Parts: sequence; C-alpha cells; structure tokens
Amino acid sequence: MGRGVKVAVIGGVCAVMVGGAGYGTYNIVSALNGTGGGGAGSAGPAPLKSGPPSADEVKETSAKFFAAWEKGRAASAAGYTNNDTAAEPLLTAYGEAAHIADVRITPGKTSGATVPYTVKAKVAYDGKTKPLTYKSELTVVRGVTTGRALVDWQPSVIHPELRRDDTLVTGESANPPIEAVDRNGAVLTKDTYPSLGPILDALRGRYGDKAGGTPGIELVIRHADENAADTPLLTLAKGKPGKLRTTLSATAQAAAEKAVKQYAQSSLVAVKPSTGEVLAVANNRTDAFNAAFEGEVAPGSTMKIITAAMLIDNGVTSMNGPAPCPDTATWQSQTFKNLTNMRPDENATLAGSFMRSCNTAFIKLIDEKPLTDESLTTEAQTRFGLGLDWKTGIVSRDGKVPAADGPDRAANAIGQGQVQLNPLNLASVTATAITGDFRQPYLVSPELDDRELATAKGLPSSTAAQLKQMMRLTATEGTAVNAMAGLGGDIGAKTGSAEVDGQAVSNSWFTGFRNDVAAAAMTEEGGHGGDAAGPIVAAVLRAAG
Repeated sequence: MGRGVKVAVIGGVCAVMVGGAGYGTYNIVSALNGTGGGGAGSAGPAPLKSGPPSADEVKETSAKFFAAWEKGRAASAAGYTNNDTAAEPLLTAYGEAAHIADVRITPGKTSGATVPYTVKAKVAYDGKTKPLTYKSELTVVRGVTTGRALVDWQPSVIHPELRRDDTLVTGESANPPIEAVDRNGAVLTKDTYPSLGPILDALRGRYGDKAGGTPGIELVIRHADENAADTPLLTLAKGKPGKLRTTLSATAQAAAEKAVKQYAQSSLVAVKPSTGEVLAVANNRTDAFNAAFEGEVAPGSTMKIITAAMLIDNGVTSMNGPAPCPDTATWQSQTFKNLTNMRPDENATLAGSFMRSCNTAFIKLIDEKPLTDESLTTEAQTRFGLGLDWKTGIVSRDGKVPAADGPDRAANAIGQGQVQLNPLNLASVTATAITGDFRQPYLVSPELDDRELATAKGLPSSTAAQLKQMMRLTATEGTAVNAMAGLGGDIGAKTGSAEVDGQAVSNSWFTGFRNDVAAAAMTEEGGHGGDAAGPIVAAVLRAAG
C-alpha cells in the first residue's frame, strides 16, 4: 500500500484514510454512526469546509507543521501541506542529506493566511558544526478536495532560495571556491556586487577545478538543472579559493549595479567593442535568472540596427538614400503604425527614419528586391554573429532571428514577430555596428579552457560607417537625445520599445556606445526605450566610457 494510506478496522467497518495533499478523507465519526450502512437515520458525510482558512485554522495548521518539521518527522510535516508528494523528499533531505538538526522555528506576526517565521538550527558534518539562521514564510490555504486547512507547498517554505526540484546537501564542495577578480585584479564579491551572485556561482561551477583551489565543506542548494552551479548557503570548513580573472571592470560593474536599481526587472550588459570582453553584467530581478545573458524577448526598434545594415548591404538604400515615413504601412494584409504623434515624412532618408524610429519606413523597404524571407536572418548571422552558439564562459543565449514569411517578415524587421534577443546580444550588435567586426562577447578568457569563440565575417567598412553615423544622430538629434544628454566623447544610440502579449506597457530597450564601450539594457514594462532602459545605459557609459 502506498505512502500515506492507513487502514483502520473499527467494529467490522474497514475505513481507508488517505492523507496528504489533494485527497479526500473518509469521516470515521460518520462510519461509527452508521453512515454507509444504509440504515435509517444516516446523516451522510460531514460537509467539507470551504472558504479561506480562519485565523484559528492558520495558527493551528502552521503550528502542527512547524512541530513536525522541528522533530524531523518529514512524512508527518508533509501531511500538513497540499502537496505531500513534493514536500516529503525535501523535508527528508533537510535532516538527512543536509545534516540540519536542532531546528527551532519562531513564528512572527501573521498577516491574513501568511505566517512569517525565523528558523534557527545547526548544521553538523564530519566533525564540523555551525549555526544556521534564516527567515521565510508560508501561506495556509483550503484543501480543494479535503476542505482541510493546509500549508500551500512551495520549496521556499523550507528555505527562501529553494526553487522547484531543488534540494539541500551538506558535504565537500562539488567545486573549489574561487576568488573572482576583474580585469585589473580587483576582487569581485556578492556583497559588493549583489547582482553578480548567480554569475559568480556559475563561474565557480564552471572553473572552480581549473583555478587552482581546494574544496571546503558547505551546505548548498543543489539545482535540478545539471548545468546550474550549486548555490552555497553556509560554509562549515573553508576551502582554498583559486583566483579566476574575468573581463569585468569593477568601475563599470559598480555603475551597472547602481543603474539597474532605478527600475525593477531591468538587465544590462556592457562590452568592449575592440575586443568583445564583457565589462559589466547586472540584473535587478525578483529571481536569480540572468536575463542579461539568457533572456529571449523581442527587442523592438533596436532591431533596426540590423535591418538598416541589411538594407544597405543589399543595395536597397543608404544612410542618405530614400526611406519614406508614411502614417501606416501594410504588408500582406497586416497594417503597421508608428508611435503616437510621429509626423509622416515622405521625403525622409534612412538616417532620418532611423533616428526618429519610424516603423513604416522599414516595413515599406523590406519588399524591395533582392530581399527575401531569409535576408534578415542571413544578415544577423553572417554579419552580426547571432545564433552561432556563443561560448561566453557561462550559460548564455546568442539570439534568434528566424526566417519568416507573411506578417512576421515585416514584424521581425522592427524587432517584433519571432525575433528574440537579450542585452548581451544587443550590446554585441552595437559593437559590431560601430567597428564593422564581430567579436563574440566573453566573460572569461577562452585560453583558460580552450573554448572556440563564434566567428562571423562582420560588416563592410562603408556599412559600419553609416550605422555608426546614424546612431550618432539618434543620440544627438533623435529619440535617444534625452537619455544621452551630457555625455561627451564619441557617442551614439538606438531606442526601442517592444509590445508583449498580456502586458499593458511595452518593454523598454536601449543600446548605446561611448568611445570603446557599448552597452544595452532592457526593462520589463518600462515603456519607451529612452524612459527606463536609456538612463541605465547612459549611467554605465558615463562611468565606463
């Protein structure tokens, strides 16, 4: 008989009680009163409770859950949740694989059905013992089929940094610790640069055994994704860290950390166009996802850098050639419009339509020969290196610009449709646009592990010169002028806003350069490119350019 199933024989009546999440429970009191026997006076099963749990139920359920957890009774504690199948293995690992004991849980002030609490315990392994303290919270809900008040199961109930399918383990480190340093030898730590935390963990997982250190003993979160590095929570015995030099600049990183804090759900990457080295990577998110390197979302009008290059390279037009900007443009039955209040200009040049970010100008031109459904994809891959399996040193996504027919061919040209980029990709696009050379971005030198970087042929010098000048005009006279105001040196930029299904406000995109620094940022639901992402990029260019 499976876990959680108990058989009770009472007066010749066999009552099966199924505990845990999502299962009904036979009411034994009713059985004793003759329910189910078919006799007169049968009252039937007691009705299930409904509605939100009462304050008393919240207090009672959380108290029972805490008591079982404290005593290391994993199955019992899991039985007070609405998903005992998922809860029991993690609760078991808490005491066994993680070696966490002497657990004491102190509830805080309850808010509705949510109970905050502080956990104090100790971790003991191989003769080493250390105290463990952290805060978390749980919510009590009504069981759908049982009517019971149950803890709404999330791995974060056990520890706030746990996610689905994660577990806890204490033992010798899977990888020796590292001391990550920037390009000039400055030490990079999670405390000083908070958004680098997941990235430093990833670097340790990838290069810990190559940096010359020795492992210690740690309590870690082990992630279900085998490519994800362990997340250390507590060090019982320090290992010897090996030194790992990165391409980051402590100055640029500090500016990036501060800049992304201006807007929630923001990400930024800065690169050195002359080498491809990543100078800064920062995320301000509610999760640990490295959206700056791994995001895959529509880039909006920043895509017009690549589309403009395609038009120039294929002889359709040039920077000073015609690119009329009407109110609307129709492509295969779909009508495209410009941003509100944009004046039409039938005499516009490509530079003029680029710096004003006129959608209709680009839509009108993609029908010109010799362009095909594959032209934009070819430009993105062969000139800008997108989609070519970049090896940056940690997990990253290298962009998607798929060939498309129908309305998506037009939508792709203005950064909607099926195109997907992240700030890393876009910073690289700007670096290629202003130098003419594609240099695959990287965070750790390929010499350390003999990685082969992606290669592409780059842009003709005349195309690069035109793109750079159009970006200069955008920064000094076009849609990026407010964000780039006050920046000296050789500067340029491109704005973008990308509409996303289900969002009332578009995503804000911005990319720019100053001297030998290119940067790109994205803010979810940040609005126009210059509104949110623009100030983020400008702040980093000001500090690092």
